[in-house]
Amino acid sequence: MAYITIRDVQLAFGGPALLDGANFNLERGERVCLIGRNGEGKSTLLKLIEGSLLPDSGEVSLQNGVTISMLAQDVPMDSGRVADIVADGAGEAAQVLRDYHAASESCVLGDMDACDRMGHLQHQMDQLDGWALETKVNSILSKMGLDPEADLADLSGGRKRRVLLARALLTQPDVLLLDEPTNHLDVESIEWLEKFLLDQNNLTLLFISHDRSFVDSIATRIVELDRGTLRSYDGNYSRYLELKEQQMEAEEKQNALFDKRLAEEEVWIRQGIKARRTRNEGRVRALKELREQSKARRSQQGKVAMATQEANRSGKVVFEIENLSVQFGDNTPIIKDFSALVLRGDRIGLVGDNGVGKTTLIKAILGELEHTGVVKTGTQLEVAYFDQLRNALDLEKSVKDNVSEGSDHVDVNGSRRHIYSYLQDFLFSPERARTPVKALSGGERNRILLAKLLLKPSNLIVMDEPTNDLDMVTLELLEEMLGGYKGTLLLISHDRAFMDNVVTSTWVFDGKGNIDEYIGGYQDYLEQRPDQTAVGLKSEAKKAAAKAEAATAAPKKVKLSYKDQRALEQLPAEMEALEKEQADINAQLADGSLFVSNADQAMKLSNRLTEIDEQLLEKLERWEELENLTK
Repeated sequence: MAYITIRDVQLAFGGPALLDGANFNLERGERVCLIGRNGEGKSTLLKLIEGSLLPDSGEVSLQNGVTISMLAQDVPMDSGRVADIVADGAGEAAQVLRDYHAASESCVLGDMDACDRMGHLQHQMDQLDGWALETKVNSILSKMGLDPEADLADLSGGRKRRVLLARALLTQPDVLLLDEPTNHLDVESIEWLEKFLLDQNNLTLLFISHDRSFVDSIATRIVELDRGTLRSYDGNYSRYLELKEQQMEAEEKQNALFDKRLAEEEVWIRQGIKARRTRNEGRVRALKELREQSKARRSQQGKVAMATQEANRSGKVVFEIENLSVQFGDNTPIIKDFSALVLRGDRIGLVGDNGVGKTTLIKAILGELEHTGVVKTGTQLEVAYFDQLRNALDLEKSVKDNVSEGSDHVDVNGSRRHIYSYLQDFLFSPERARTPVKALSGGERNRILLAKLLLKPSNLIVMDEPTNDLDMVTLELLEEMLGGYKGTLLLISHDRAFMDNVVTSTWVFDGKGNIDEYIGGYQDYLEQRPDQTAVGLKSEAKKAAAKAEAATAAPKKVKLSYKDQRALEQLPAEMEALEKEQADINAQLADGSLFVSNADQAMKLSNRLTEIDEQLLEKLERWEELENLTK
């Protein structure tokens, strides 16, 4: 029997049903990720399973003896001793243990009433097996690297998540429910959580997450909540995408056939008197049923339509940063002696633990924070700053008034559009657009911020954690929009897949004030970082040896023409010469001084770098083509 079974569950809160005859089973040992658009009812489903909500109809049943713990989405801001907060996961036993320790301390000080209470509390502890609780708490805290005496209020978001996870796991539940466990966690904490969950061999998981890398690593099955129905897809997120595409194609074909049949029957019923004389009542009833089915059919929610409003091009150099340092009081500098050159079109990701100075660096570069060192700002720069808009949202005002600031129209790339039409691009119906922001989910609020941000013409977009609470479809559309943006991007994000798909270089903060630059996204950084160099060299040597062995063993299938053979022999030298020229130019432009002393020459060299990139790509593709012909 499955650990959890959901049969024909119906649940609605006034609007379309969040669960519309939903069915679902969770088997022992599965790690199931629940995905779906913002507002579809994912968190509601977890509450039904946990028991804090009841369905309108249908059944939610658990196998006899199965225990469940839930890690909620919100991180508490409360203070309190970490060991006590974790012990609270044991319920009554935790309170009795605290009361016993308090009575013991008072008894030692001569309080005879407290000594009398100890006997009663000791009996309760025996009944609740409370003596083992302290050992369990210390054991799990040690396993998670947490200080039992620390105050929860003093911990980072990632550490607070660990405390809550320790409390949820204290009673060794059969099933753990996780609601967006990676939200607001830095990359190191997310990777720790991945490893920890994978190491729990007997733990069954049902979790909600929009972090595609996390889902790919953890999930053994994907369950999608789509228009009130639960659909299951075996495998991880990458496999889900393949299966989902096939399913959507089949659904579109089925809907098209249905619509064609309905249209034909509607034409028939409206024919002249002569034709209607021949009609039969069965066909009329069938048409009525088709109409009802059409009304009941829930179309798939549309996709967000995103487009940037680009300003005039900025200068070639966007920021020239020299020895920038930021220090608060007498403490160790948060950032020390950071130098970099940001050129037009760069898409830079900022990576590091929470609190290492990523947002501080952005504010220093933009002139919002005092610093030492020099930041030279390029010409014609127009900035759209995502983080600034969060503070600008008025929770009491409607979506419409927050985005248009009271106007009924907005300007979009030179065209005047009604605000309701524009907001529909971001999946806000006119009714939803009139809703106060305070009543919306986190994902919907982030869509408001995007709608507001993209109204501002810009050639530099700065985004501080834009992906929190966004569903996967919207994330992918945001990636696509940023990928086609012709301006410059500075991006802070802990979403590894998002970084890999968007940025061209990465600034990595080590937490000691130092920042290193790596070419490419997060995975590229992992391969380039110093502690991976030796591993990488060994790996490349193995690949080269395997390639040489394969080349020796495999007979040539195609004999190249003289011209192609000559090209194959000459291409490596030609690519090497281009790479040498590329390195020389990069050395000349590295410190940015040439843009000041001889701007024309610097521009020519920059243009030449672009040409070299294109030539290298062409030669590499030709070389691979010729190599493959000889295999």
